[in-house]
Amino acid sequence: MNTRKLAAILSLALFLSMPVFADEGHDHGPHVGSVGNVKFPVSCSPAAQETFSHAVALLHSFWYEEATKSFTAAAEKDPSCAMAWWGVGMSYYHQLWEPPTAEALQKGGAALEKAKALDAKTARERGYIAALSAFYGADPRLDYSSRNRAYSQVMETVYHNNPDDSEAAIFYALSLLSTASPTDKTYSNQRQAGAILEKIFAAQPNHPGVAHYIIHSYDNPVLASQGLNAARSYAQIAPSVPHALHMPSHIFVRLGLWDEGIQSNLAAMQAGKKYEQDSAMGAAWDQRLHPTDYLVYSYLQRGRDAEAKAVVAELAQIQKVQPDNLTGGYVLAAVPARYAMERHNWAEAAALTARPSSFAFTEAITYWARAMGAARTGNLAAAKENLDQLRSRKDALKAAKNVYWASQAEVLVRESSAWLTHAQAKPGDDEGQTVAMLRSAADLEDSMDKNNITPGPVIPARELLADFLLEMGHPADAATEYAAELRTAPNRFNSLAGAAKAAEVAGDHAHAREYYAQLVQICAQADTPRPELAAARTYLAQR
Repeated sequence: MNTRKLAAILSLALFLSMPVFADEGHDHGPHVGSVGNVKFPVSCSPAAQETFSHAVALLHSFWYEEATKSFTAAAEKDPSCAMAWWGVGMSYYHQLWEPPTAEALQKGGAALEKAKALDAKTARERGYIAALSAFYGADPRLDYSSRNRAYSQVMETVYHNNPDDSEAAIFYALSLLSTASPTDKTYSNQRQAGAILEKIFAAQPNHPGVAHYIIHSYDNPVLASQGLNAARSYAQIAPSVPHALHMPSHIFVRLGLWDEGIQSNLAAMQAGKKYEQDSAMGAAWDQRLHPTDYLVYSYLQRGRDAEAKAVVAELAQIQKVQPDNLTGGYVLAAVPARYAMERHNWAEAAALTARPSSFAFTEAITYWARAMGAARTGNLAAAKENLDQLRSRKDALKAAKNVYWASQAEVLVRESSAWLTHAQAKPGDDEGQTVAMLRSAADLEDSMDKNNITPGPVIPARELLADFLLEMGHPADAATEYAAELRTAPNRFNSLAGAAKAAEVAGDHAHAREYYAQLVQICAQADTPRPELAAARTYLAQR
């Protein structure tokens, strides 16, 4: 057995054998173990209270399937426990994920009506129920963001009216994250949420929700380093929760800590597979799939292409995802595209198979990769055809008023249009139009934060701009763009390799050596030859 496989197995064993915290007396059922320590007192029977607090711990780690079961069990133990039905309603409200389906709205709304009918015994509990009612009971014409804001506004009142209730503070902080604008580069909501949560984390270091939401608060290029402590704590707080094993990698990827990201996601994938088996799911669980994108991304940055390829092959066999949502669909589209594009295998990208999907953006990813691959291999007819398909997905998202994903698709349209324009150019044609399109794509992408379902763009738009500038003989301009991308995404393989090559061509041997040395160090365990690594070693050997 090689050392990498042994390290992965030991890492998984470490994660899954970590000590049980203060919830160890709970009736966890067949699939749930240690999930952290939550104390959320409510006016229910002692037996219901214990089950309720355990359910809240599951809710804070987004294990919605098991949270629903536990909240329902609490209601069965005490039929007068209104907050148990509040919990069921919360289990269908996935604040940092995609909007609820019509079925989830119906089930969550029905649970809320049961909570309201039971007339909670305290003003505090009635406040929680009123906040959730602001979401489920909102005008059906309101969009998801407006419903989130309505919920957050009432939770703010609950938070201020109950200064000694840490759970009110935690749920309010989560609502701030759910209402944060993806185009707010000051990260005002994230900073406010982080400030609330950091104080509670100091007093309750084993609380799963606090560590979880701190990671989300700092999951951006500006604040990522502030989330490292929570990232390295969360998996130990809730080692039996697949999402808790994965979530630290949001920070690890932001900081370019690839080995920690790999270990985190290997553990999460294995725990997710175990849950699929234990629950006889008969499908790929979305929370098992989600870590695979982060895992493949991390493998590729380390040059561990063979291991990435094995994950891609495994995903290709998946026929059914549960639940059928954007989280799982995104992975099935993004991972094979990422594997081909990161390795600059344009023919492989051009030959990708588009999976039919009810989520337009997942199809857009595949058509973008195919268009890019076709343009780079000179198949202009295929590039045009796939670009047309990509544009139709963007138009569908725009028509559905899905502004964020329509804008993300527009980035892809601009990128593939630029490379097609370049492929169609005649000798002597001005390359300025291509540069302008690629720069506009990079600026648009930079104006938005990434979504929680992805470790980052399949290929960063600014890196594509830098690649083009380097190919066109503008190494100094390319170096500027690579450096900008590395500030946002440190230790990226292609940005490091590109920055090194740009410095070498420009005669900046000090920076070339620095970047090449960094690339070689990061890829010390590379399992597949890449020309960029060979070039780096050759350059360093000569000087």
